[in-house]
Amino acid sequence: MLFTLLGINQSLLVRALGQWRVWLYAFVHAVVLTIITCTIAWGLGASDNMLLAISGLCATGSLFATPAIIRSLEMDALIAMAYTIASTLLMPIVLFINLSLLSGEAFSLDLHSYIARLVIFIFGPMGMAALFHAWIKPEKLKRIHGKLAQFTIVLVFSFPLGLVGPIGAMWQKDSGYALELLAISVALCMLFFAVVYCIYRRYGEEASMIAAVTAVNRNVLLTYTVAGAALGPIFLPLIGAIQLPIYLQPLLVRWGVRLKRASHNATTDNSLK
Repeated sequence: MLFTLLGINQSLLVRALGQWRVWLYAFVHAVVLTIITCTIAWGLGASDNMLLAISGLCATGSLFATPAIIRSLEMDALIAMAYTIASTLLMPIVLFINLSLLSGEAFSLDLHSYIARLVIFIFGPMGMAALFHAWIKPEKLKRIHGKLAQFTIVLVFSFPLGLVGPIGAMWQKDSGYALELLAISVALCMLFFAVVYCIYRRYGEEASMIAAVTAVNRNVLLTYTVAGAALGPIFLPLIGAIQLPIYLQPLLVRWGVRLKRASHNATTDNSLK
């Protein structure tokens, strides 16, 4: 977060967090996708535990690494950061509602750990980035950030390695069920991407792509830290399985964007001849 925030003007970020469209995105990210996804899952006969796990996944805010991923795609990291923060702040409210509706047992959310992580991963880095912007000349800071950005994306793709353990254990016990969870994870990511892309398509190609990519990236570890066992026995294997489609998504999007640009350039060249 800090490495990414160094490349973002903090005043502009705070202003972006005051815009209604950012909070509208957070509502779509958590509430709208919860309703659509859980309705489809219920219609397909998903078990109570599966519905509970999916509802927790839908409530989850965007991955803190999302702005770095968006920057790697040569898109606006500032609005992605605003989306990430807003969806993270909305997460405990939606998570509480989802668990209240779908959990058959009493539960409690660990808000102390949640607030601590907000300070460590969001507000602390924002404050440090603001200080760096105030103390270091913009030209020098830009050079520093350019060098750090090369390592940031490596750190981003190393993050899921610690979360795939549960699906690995599931694979050893029941490979068929592990494949089923992987298929469900891919379907969920495709659904998140498609729904949000269609909603934001009227705002332009880049805006819709940023929103869709951000909707797929999910900070599942933070959600598990806050709710723990209340999310049911399927949640951990499901978030292990979903790491693959989440982290393959930027590569596929980059490939798609480059292919589209190449096609556009070829069309333009042919029209000029």
